[in-house]
Amino acid sequence: MGLLERGKLCAVSIAQENGISRLRYFFEDCVLDTDKRELLRSGDPVSITPQVFDLLEYLILNQHRVLSKDDLIDAVWKGRIVSDAAVTTRLNAARNAIGDNGESQRLIRTLPRKGFRFVGEVREAPAPGRAPDAETTVEPSRPALTLPDKPSIAVLPFANLSGDADQEYFADGMVEEIIAGLSRFRWLFVIARNSSFTYKARAVDVRQVGRELGVRYLLEGSVRKSANRVRISGQLIDASSGTHLWADRFEGTNEDVFALQDQVTASVVGAIAPRLEQAEIERARRKPTENLDAYDLFLRGLANVYKWTREGNEEALRLFYRAVERDPDFAAAYAAAADCFSRRKSFGWVIDREKEIAEAKRLARRALQSGKDDATVLCLAGFALAFVARDLDDGAALLDQALLINPNLALGWVTSGWVKVWLGEPDRAVERFAHAMRLSPVDPNLVIMQQGIAHAHFFAGRYDEALTWAKVALRGWPDGQSLLRVAAASSALAGRDKEAKRLIARLLEINPSLQVSWLFENLMGPHGRPEYWAKYVDGLRKAGLPE
Repeated sequence: MGLLERGKLCAVSIAQENGISRLRYFFEDCVLDTDKRELLRSGDPVSITPQVFDLLEYLILNQHRVLSKDDLIDAVWKGRIVSDAAVTTRLNAARNAIGDNGESQRLIRTLPRKGFRFVGEVREAPAPGRAPDAETTVEPSRPALTLPDKPSIAVLPFANLSGDADQEYFADGMVEEIIAGLSRFRWLFVIARNSSFTYKARAVDVRQVGRELGVRYLLEGSVRKSANRVRISGQLIDASSGTHLWADRFEGTNEDVFALQDQVTASVVGAIAPRLEQAEIERARRKPTENLDAYDLFLRGLANVYKWTREGNEEALRLFYRAVERDPDFAAAYAAAADCFSRRKSFGWVIDREKEIAEAKRLARRALQSGKDDATVLCLAGFALAFVARDLDDGAALLDQALLINPNLALGWVTSGWVKVWLGEPDRAVERFAHAMRLSPVDPNLVIMQQGIAHAHFFAGRYDEALTWAKVALRGWPDGQSLLRVAAASSALAGRDKEAKRLIARLLEINPSLQVSWLFENLMGPHGRPEYWAKYVDGLRKAGLPE
């Protein structure tokens, strides 16, 4: 789906046809109320034509991108043939209505030969009749996504009603297990955990969330854990209409927690596809361990992993080791521990390279002994073997197997994409990263996928595309060393010497000891195709990286 089509979904006419409740948009001294189709400036109504109102709303709803003249004509004039003068007249009227003009272009900017963009700072607030948000202002709406051809669902973070902030990890872990259970169904499109969790601790409008994630169904719920009792409540919602399709509550002791997870997963799937056979529901069940103490340690470890810090990674590794001490067959904990060594290498936290390679291999192989049918285990173990131990063939085979078991696992598509880069299959890598971004469209770790696409384009010899994607990723991770490296190498090989040297200077500010020899020792050697890495080193040398 192209940008124009996504933009159309935000247009007021389509919103009204679908019965979507709208918002009020605040910028400078103006308020645009799309329910009342009213523009206020300094509290007073501003008289504008319906066409100018539609144009202004379309610009605001699509402020994340530049809109071409064709975009405006298609959305506001419904594709009718209109002159450039007519478009200019309406733009000038819109600027005048909001206190802007063609000279300052403070709010509506014209980009020569490219198009137009609303550049003012916009705040959203609920229109009258909507449920109030936790705060008056929220982030601007993201563009709507096309619904997949098959049933689609996002599981939002469950509320922790335990009255104990330390139990937050338990509620988060419960949601992750439900996502994992649902994701094993090949016919079901499941949004990844990282995108779902961007809505944590936020009062949300289910219709807006459905549009932003591109799903038909949302699962909301809560977890209350007190003493040795657990209560799980859940409700399934049709995001397009806001209709509640199913709600239920499950109670039991801590020892019953896995059975409760299974019941929630099975009930949700049954509400989405009533004809699904019970045998398929049974296969969705995932019990990582029968030892609750070990599982508790595992959940605490995951909570530390998601801190994305060196200290968090070390604490997570310690907790995963404790988990496997209590349950020597806990495959998920072994795989998560192996992944901690992948993170060490990725972020430059390696202490003893040879020992860490050996330990990552041991943990990955141990995870596979009891978790060969678990897609996440296969994914983390396979990536550790490929990335840390440099066993690309075995790692790639395990990742392919993981995606066969669970085609909705965004992590699997990301890690497989990286291995495809290293194996010299850049076009297939781009496809896999793109699929991961669709499965997890608002992932906080989107930068990792963008970075992967940059590397894939680089190794395919498409240096301009590589540089474009690297710059996009650098907005979210300005100090990312691997991003700065690929951006510098791409710039140098694209003939942009000045930009290449600037990027290398920034890289050496962050890591003054970085040299080409370090790259050979840590990233290259048997790790991938030599001719690809020779090109990478050549670009970095041209950019000015010391030997």
